[in-house]
Amino acid sequence: MLRRLLATAAMAGAMLLTPSVAGLAPAADASSTAATACTYQRSGNHWNCVTPGAYCPKAAHGKAGYAKVTGRRYTCTRYSNGQWRWKRA
Repeated sequence: MLRRLLATAAMAGAMLLTPSVAGLAPAADASSTAATACTYQRSGNHWNCVTPGAYCPKAAHGKAGYAKVTGRRYTCTRYSNGQWRWKRA
């Protein structure tokens, strides 16, 4: 059992040291790809892919939105200085 574990660890270490094949960059993980592929869009009565704290468009005033990274709910709220921004609901 110990030999098998050591052999597996040695193979894993060898794979980490292997240069990338044909100059290809390593693949990005799925979460970062999904976050960069997300576009700010209106979907019915709510908005998708909002950036918390960012200014929200006039059409979104008082509406709900969901963050592009965390998926948490935000509301387009007017602050005391008159600016409309996405605030955590």
